[in-house]
Amino acid sequence: MATDGLRQAASENEAAPPAAAPPQRARLLYIDNLRIALTALVVLHHTAVTYGNIPAWYYTEPAKDGSGLLLDAFVMFNQAFFMGFFFMIAGYFTPPSYDRKGGRLFYRDRLKRLGIPLLVFILLIRPMVNFVGFAQFRDRLPYWLYYFVSWDAGPMWFVEVLLVLAGVYVLIRRRADRRAGGPADGGVFAAGADREAAYGPRRAPDHKPLRPGAIIAFTAALALATYLWRMLVPTGMTFPVVGLPTPDFLPQYASFFVIGVLAFRRGWPQTLSRTAGRVGFTVTAVATLAYLPVLLTSPDAVDGHGTWQSLANAAWESTFAVGMVIGLTVVFRERLNRQGRAAGFLSRHAFAVYLIHPPVLVALGFAFRWLHAPAAAKFALVAALALPLCWAVGYAVRSLPRADRVL
Repeated sequence: MATDGLRQAASENEAAPPAAAPPQRARLLYIDNLRIALTALVVLHHTAVTYGNIPAWYYTEPAKDGSGLLLDAFVMFNQAFFMGFFFMIAGYFTPPSYDRKGGRLFYRDRLKRLGIPLLVFILLIRPMVNFVGFAQFRDRLPYWLYYFVSWDAGPMWFVEVLLVLAGVYVLIRRRADRRAGGPADGGVFAAGADREAAYGPRRAPDHKPLRPGAIIAFTAALALATYLWRMLVPTGMTFPVVGLPTPDFLPQYASFFVIGVLAFRRGWPQTLSRTAGRVGFTVTAVATLAYLPVLLTSPDAVDGHGTWQSLANAAWESTFAVGMVIGLTVVFRERLNRQGRAAGFLSRHAFAVYLIHPPVLVALGFAFRWLHAPAAAKFALVAALALPLCWAVGYAVRSLPRADRVL
């Protein structure tokens, strides 16, 4: 869930190379596979929220046993990196799309591929899941009024932010093109743009691998920016109407998008060594072990407001996110850079799954509300049903006339 993180990686990654020039490099199928894994994590994440102790979903059953803490930990680890990874993938596929289409057509395409699903969610899907919170207001106001006063984009906040980032990218590129004396709209339609979108840029002589010092500097800068940002936007704050559930992560989302753009131009994913992947995972483990005492002794002080615990939290999240992104990129590139029919199916329908998974999870939650079981057990049961069901519903939705043009 890659100009759209979820969507663009598929649309750009499926671009076919010219028939007269067979590709000499392997397709970036590992990015499609990363999208599958991250989309599955979204479904599992919201299933864990349903049965954990974080009431931030349309339907929840707060845990009544200790296994709910395991679900909360799962949510915490996911939140630290997975949406940022989506934004990085989106950034990675933004330059080749802009190069082929130019600014105007690029953003028009983004409005179609992101804006239409956003409207579908707000106008059609959200009313099907938002009624759960309406129960406590049933005697005070009609549903249509509750629908408007509780307005938000739900999980599609991701699409809202991507539209903003894409718009900023267009403005920056147009200004850069004017300064360089190129077309004001930036439509260079560069030769090989389709090939690069599907196969990644060739490693030019001046493309040097990422240096450890640069990675450390970026991680430290992100941690500091996050710490300062949370003095103004502490964890738990939400933006009404816009509906961002995690605005305290905006520094990560924006910076990872930028890193994705730079990664495409400089070929960073192709230059990461296997050692870098192992170091990435090792650093995440060490950082987590160092952070746990802070979290366990001061859980209420890590949410912002300028505390030293908040700085520790920002440092852990940034380190964990960067390490996981590097580690997973290397693992998927080296071991999962292939697809069969099943993986191709999962990849094509990943964005549809992201769009429709809320009503699926809410329906399953209601279907099993009678079952009295430990929180982790209900999570496992619902998750095992939700994943295949979400892809089945996603397939049905994409089979509707013209739906596959935007999903």
